Amino acid sequence: MELKDCIVVIPTYNEIENIEAIVRAVFSLPLSFDVLIVDDGSPDGTAHKVRELQREFPNRLHLQERRGKLGLGTAYLHGFQYALQRDYEYIFEMDADFSHNPEDLIKLYWACAEEGNDVAIGSRYSNGVNVVNWPMSRVMLSYFASRYVRFVTGLPIHDTTAGFKCYRRQVLETIRLDRIRFTGYAFQIEMKFLAWKYGFRLVEVPIIFTDRTKGQSKMSKGIFREAMIGVIQIKINSLFTRYTPQRSQPTNRLVRRNG
Repeated sequence: MELKDCIVVIPTYNEIENIEAIVRAVFSLPLSFDVLIVDDGSPDGTAHKVRELQREFPNRLHLQERRGKLGLGTAYLHGFQYALQRDYEYIFEMDADFSHNPEDLIKLYWACAEEGNDVAIGSRYSNGVNVVNWPMSRVMLSYFASRYVRFVTGLPIHDTTAGFKCYRRQVLETIRLDRIRFTGYAFQIEMKFLAWKYGFRLVEVPIIFTDRTKGQSKMSKGIFREAMIGVIQIKINSLFTRYTPQRSQPTNRLVRRNG
């Protein structure tokens, strides 16, 4: 079976102000990406708007609806399973609120497809601090949280909590997705840590992260607390786990162009 190319998994909860614009932005790129929206029962009509857009993009825009707000990590895991079952080769995760610039999807894609990496991470901290519209307190909290994660785990990544990534499918096939424990920032850390422990090649691609201008942030103290405690659990668990190194072989397959 011939593999498909790229799909972008975008979890949503009350993103009616952003959803149409983000979908159109992805579909306007010069390289072709399918989009999967995983909506957690948004009461503001986000899923309804996606269904309307599906009439315009019937083969490229996909929707999975879940009942209730079940967590960011589980939304991504749901999306990853969906993508693996449909034989996509490159699987992306991205926020709906334009904090991640859709144009950077192309840079993440090339980092895997052409440069031979297995995970490409849109990084806020690999080249200084590239964050716009965040208060300094939040910038410092995020930056030093990543420093803390690196100290505890040894993970050689500057932006350990980044949520803008491209995975080769073999990475997600190798990681036991059914055993991922965390749902917030710790989910992002756990996925990178496992990919690294299995011997996959991770690369950070510098991006500029811009805080949302529409809709409400889903960030909470509980998410940060999970990350801080979860990092220790991740490290302890790794001491009792044997990882068989994996490495995917570069496919050098060019994604189809729009138009």
